[in-house]
Amino acid sequence: MQSAKKVFSTRSTVTAVIALIIMIIAGVMFKGHVSGTGFWHGIIIANFSRSILGVSAWFGNNYGLGIIVFTLLIRLLILPLMVYQTRSMRKMQEVAPALKAIQAKYPNRDTESMAAMQAEQSALYKEAGVNPFASLLPLIVQMPILIALYTAIRTTKQLETGIFLWAQLGQHDHLFILPILAALFTFASSYLVMLGQPEKNGMTTSMTYIMPIMIFIFAINVPSALSLYWVVSNAFQVAQTWTIQNPFEIRREREAKKQAERERERAIRKAKRSHKR
Repeated sequence: MQSAKKVFSTRSTVTAVIALIIMIIAGVMFKGHVSGTGFWHGIIIANFSRSILGVSAWFGNNYGLGIIVFTLLIRLLILPLMVYQTRSMRKMQEVAPALKAIQAKYPNRDTESMAAMQAEQSALYKEAGVNPFASLLPLIVQMPILIALYTAIRTTKQLETGIFLWAQLGQHDHLFILPILAALFTFASSYLVMLGQPEKNGMTTSMTYIMPIMIFIFAINVPSALSLYWVVSNAFQVAQTWTIQNPFEIRREREAKKQAERERERAIRKAKRSHKR
């Protein structure tokens, strides 16, 4: 199992490097001019635009397809971070009962109790190899990407005026199809994650339903190009969750561990009874 995980991590890293190389090649091969001054607009935004336009040129200047492929490249680029986040989340889920037990030991929230509780929690995290802040990494990485993509669309004429299927990329989706799809894929991904959790709680359950609504509201108020990014990104997230965080496989593994533990306890009780005789 550990060997398989190591191989998958290596492959995800190699895939990320390949995705980055393709993005760079697309930007270098683009022959048009992209204006911008300063570090943010002259380097970050300009290179985003060049890469998207370069990819679009490979598909006959279809900017919708360019954004789709660029989104997939972005997702592949951050795949190692997502794998790390997923594994950290699984570890967090498995230590959740022990974490609750520690919190129950310290009903008082005075300074001394809080310090003792935090020390035990840190020891638990260290023993389980858990980083409680790992889930923030993909968000921290994706936020600048979303901002850069939004700015690139607003400052690049081709992307703002381009048409993909029924939507003008620089305008809201007047049919609401992309926002609905973005919300549905967000729900599907969150629901799969929730199914794999050992314990349900109100926060997790509510966020499973609140996040799709928030994504829908955001998507109807931003350019269609950004909605398209969310659709493709969240669809990729569903496939990724099913591949590396399959809830049904997680449940089978968890039940197998419980069954093995029950059999071990029965064997111990049986050995004790035999010893007494």
